[in-house]
Amino acid sequence: MEIVKLADFPQYLLVAATWFAEKWQLPVEIYQESIQQSIAEKIGIPQWYIVVDTEQRIVAGCGVIDNDFHERTDLTPNLCALFVEDEYRGKNIAKQLLDAVREDFAKMNIEKLYLITDHEHFYEKCGWQFLTMVKEESGEQIRMYEAQTSLT
Repeated sequence: MEIVKLADFPQYLLVAATWFAEKWQLPVEIYQESIQQSIAEKIGIPQWYIVVDTEQRIVAGCGVIDNDFHERTDLTPNLCALFVEDEYRGKNIAKQLLDAVREDFAKMNIEKLYLITDHEHFYEKCGWQFLTMVKEESGEQIRMYEAQTSLT
């Protein structure tokens, strides 16, 4: 397995955008535009990451954007779109990916990352702390977590 930062590997743009769009049922153009922006800027926000297997198939991925569609625009940047293919779950891939993203953002001198989720225990196991409940754009309340980017 290899973690790939899409800003450094533009050849994955279309396949990654399509993969994220299929997993999250959103238009491929949304991901394409955001990934393209990360390729153009190289550092900063947004950033996108995938995990590929030995045959270069995407088995997991996530992104970091300014705001993941919630009211707390002061809590930024937000990890988003974390997904691991079913057959690869339970193999520590998500934690490795989350840690790699945190390390990458530590190098950019960004001290904290945030995320929203309806999962209650997974992120704690990965070193994230529950912060507060926030209101999504839909009006629903959802859990927000934070993590220091430095793993030490």
